[in-house]
Amino acid sequence: MKKIQIEERPGWRGYAESVGFNFHTFDGEPYWDESAYYQFSLEQIEEDLEAPTEELHQMALSLVPEILASEEKLTQLAVPEAYWDWVKQSYESAQPHLYGRLDLAYDGTGPAKLLELNYDTPTSLYESGFFQWVWLEDQLLRGKLPANADQFNSLQDQLEHRFANLQLAEPCYFSCVSENIEDKGTVLYLLDIAQQAGIDARFLGLDEIGEIDGQLVDGDNFPVQSMFKLYPWEFMVREDFGRHLLTSKTQWVEPAWKMLLSNKGILPLLWQKYPNHPNLLPAFFETDPTQALGTGWVRKPLYSREGANIELVDLQGQRLQVDGPYNDAPFIRQAFHALPKFDQSYTLIGSWVVGDSAAGICIREDNSLITKDSSRFLPHIILD
Repeated sequence: MKKIQIEERPGWRGYAESVGFNFHTFDGEPYWDESAYYQFSLEQIEEDLEAPTEELHQMALSLVPEILASEEKLTQLAVPEAYWDWVKQSYESAQPHLYGRLDLAYDGTGPAKLLELNYDTPTSLYESGFFQWVWLEDQLLRGKLPANADQFNSLQDQLEHRFANLQLAEPCYFSCVSENIEDKGTVLYLLDIAQQAGIDARFLGLDEIGEIDGQLVDGDNFPVQSMFKLYPWEFMVREDFGRHLLTSKTQWVEPAWKMLLSNKGILPLLWQKYPNHPNLLPAFFETDPTQALGTGWVRKPLYSREGANIELVDLQGQRLQVDGPYNDAPFIRQAFHALPKFDQSYTLIGSWVVGDSAAGICIREDNSLITKDSSRFLPHIILD
């Protein structure tokens, strides 16, 4: 694994905007960064990233029935009690899942370490599945990359295949907060893939969702029988329509049981079940008085996203903290494991799962040890 400088494609920003990638720059700073790329060997991809991704995914799935059978664990994860039976029913009726992203610390040697699971509302999807693949093809055509360069990226094809097999009631609505440019770009990308899979897919803003006699409806009062939502479950249950989730005959993507795996509390539960696993870091609920981490730890709220409300103390005792809105839930602590540093940037790997198969990676860089929503996205290649 190494970072290599490369010439940017002429006019890529105009092309990005022409294909709906309107969030390539945040507040004047680059989000998509193609001034460099990361190069991996095939062995690094297959042995160090792809195989552990699928193993960790299965380990996480194995926890779901155990959590649902335990009031103690449901309470530890701060799942609202009024929704316990509903979440359990979503799992026992085998409601299918679409995708997820595992965030890994990996420097090209040794086992990748799981930092967290993003299994409810993972983003960076469009740039992972589409835009970095276009970058690869363009740079190959321009002769700027070796002719045998490849990419670990079957994300778009696997998503289309998965949608074709989800057996969704139609029309299937795709929803998010309409004013969020990145979220809407991601949702429209998935909507387009679903349409390619033959699904009648339509956009519906979250603020357009209504309710009649306990059934969620669209703006024309037609029942919402299936919906993909890019909006966290912990927020969904707090919306005005939240109580109607229990009565509405709606198939959800992701299903309600995925809220268990997107919860940071899954990290201590994984460590309890699989202690000393090479891809895991020690992690504990902060409420557990019998457990303690020495120098070097990361404090995370059960519900948080994009680095918000993260606090860490590194092995030298230096403290770093990011503010945010997620300070009203319990916290976990995870052993500190430094992200690798390439040039002057700390690098995080996001490893995608579609269904139950590894489907590709994305790479984020930041000037600090905490990866945030503004962290840069860089493409990658495989080359032996």
